[in-house]
This record gives sequence, C-alpha cells and structure tokens, in this order.
Amino acid sequence: MTTTAIDDTELKARHRAMWALGDYPALAHDVIGALGQELVDACGIIAGERVLDVAAGSGNASIPAAGTGAEVVASDLTPALVEAGRATSVGLPITWRVADAEALPFSDGEFDHVISCVGVMFAPHHQAAADELIRVARPGGNIGLVNWTPEGFIGEMFATMKHFAPPPPAGVQPPPLWGSEAHVGSLFGDRVTELQLDRRTWRVDLFGSPSEFRDYFKTRYGPTISVYRSNAEDAERVAALDQALDSLAERYGAADGSMEWEYLLVRATRG
Repeated sequence: MTTTAIDDTELKARHRAMWALGDYPALAHDVIGALGQELVDACGIIAGERVLDVAAGSGNASIPAAGTGAEVVASDLTPALVEAGRATSVGLPITWRVADAEALPFSDGEFDHVISCVGVMFAPHHQAAADELIRVARPGGNIGLVNWTPEGFIGEMFATMKHFAPPPPAGVQPPPLWGSEAHVGSLFGDRVTELQLDRRTWRVDLFGSPSEFRDYFKTRYGPTISVYRSNAEDAERVAALDQALDSLAERYGAADGSMEWEYLLVRATRG
C-alpha cells in the first residue's frame, strides 16, 4: 500500500455513492460493452493465467477475460457494481471483491495481467492507483488499460461538467489525465518496460440526437447525475448544463446518430 492511500473515508464514500447512482451496468452494456473485449484481446490473455480487473464496474472486461479460461478477480470500490457483476457472471471463473484501487487487498506480484477498462482512471489519487497496479503484477507480468483521453468526447464532457460541479477536494486529479501519454509515462516511470500507448476511437451509434444522449447520461451515469443534483435548485444552471451537453454531443456527431469517442490503450510489462 502506498503512503498516498491515506484516510479518504468521506471521499471514498462519496465515490461509492456516485457510482451507485443511475444504472451504470446498463450503460456499460449499451455503450461500451465490447470495449472490454478489445482490451482483453490487446493484452493477449489466455487460459490458465491469473487476471485482476481493477475498478471493474459490472465486468465488461472481467467477463471476456474469464471467457478465455483465465482465472479472474474482479474488484471495484462500489458494492452495488460488484453485486451486479456477480449476478451476470454466474458460472464463469470470476471472484468478485469490493476493493479500493488505491489500496488493493492482494499480494505483491500476484497476477499475470492487471487490467482496467475506463475504471482505474476514476480513482482520485493517480500515483497511488498506478503504484498499486504495478505492485500486484508479477515481474514480467502485463498491465493493460483503456482510458478516455482529455481531448476526446468523454474528456471534454468532464471538462464541461466541471464548470457546474463543486470544486474537488485538494489532491484529487481529473480522471481523463489517465488518457495523456505523458501522464501515464510519469506515473509508471522506469518500473515498467515495453510501454505502448495507442490512441484509438470507439464508435457509439446508440443515440439519435444530442438530447437523447444527454437524457440517457443524466439518468444512468453517476458522475452526470451527481452534477445535475448539485444544481437541482437552480433552474437556469440546469438549463445551461443541458445546453452545454447538447452542444458537445452535437459537435461529436450525435445529431447524425454516430459518435467517435477517443481512448488511450495502455500496455506495459512490469520490470
């Protein structure tokens, strides 16, 4: 455990509550369901290997990893997401654990692969989370991540919502920084080798209009719901947030029924 993983009891309680809002399992299935499979394929996970999925949500990477015959541990800070994942993965070789990405309850070098699909990026203290990813991978083992980029749609969505949200506690870093090549490189340093950083795009065809996107996220996605709740008493700010999200979604193609969301695929070997 790193020294950064200090007593964040209140902060972590807020994170648990936020990710339990709405219906993240449905959103993950509808919007990024196959993105976990892309991560598993990119990491080359095979039968018999031991895999840890950090900040696994409801399992969109854990489930395809287990489908290879690997032995998977799926961990997440939010008990409701762990229960949802457990319910949808009956019969697969997955052990579900409630766990903090910044203080993982696993031994040093325990896993052949340590993965996270748009999950660990939301841990508030990036260095602490990165240290844990490296610690629990065996020497010569693999770390594989999918992270939304700051310049892509989700990164811009968080930048948009920031103007309507209360300021974060001191020391909390923006999640999309994990989609910056320089930031990932600084977090891992010389403790990894063969660091590969590839920008890719994820095509989303679910929404037929900007307002359809906005309404979907404001009822299902915890961070968006939380921002709307913080402005609930101010009708003008709610309307302004609606307009800001609509404008962003329109700029990214929602009016035409197809959006491109950029992500960074990270692959590294623990030294």
